[in-house]
Amino acid sequence: MTHVVSEACIKCKYTDCVDVCPVDCFREGPNMLVIDPDECIDCAVCIPECPANAIYAEEDMPADQLAFIQLNVELARAEGWKSITKRKPALADADDWKDVMPKIQLLER
Repeated sequence: MTHVVSEACIKCKYTDCVDVCPVDCFREGPNMLVIDPDECIDCAVCIPECPANAIYAEEDMPADQLAFIQLNVELARAEGWKSITKRKPALADADDWKDVMPKIQLLER
């Protein structure tokens, strides 16, 4: 099993989770983060760190977010989605987007 970043991360990209990850499994895209399932060790330390409550254990993904399991796999391997190992500022309007749903249509690849 692995952990998965859900739709709530889109347009926020808080990186609090990156600081606590012991294996550097996060990948950064233009407006969200994903978790590389090949790197994640299922430690769960990232879950309470996310201000957007966007990270779930794979087996705990809400039904309406199940597509993000495969999306994390795909984007973690996508060209341009590089490893992020240090905290950065969130997107400028992250707090405005934190509780907005749905926002899958706003995902930038």
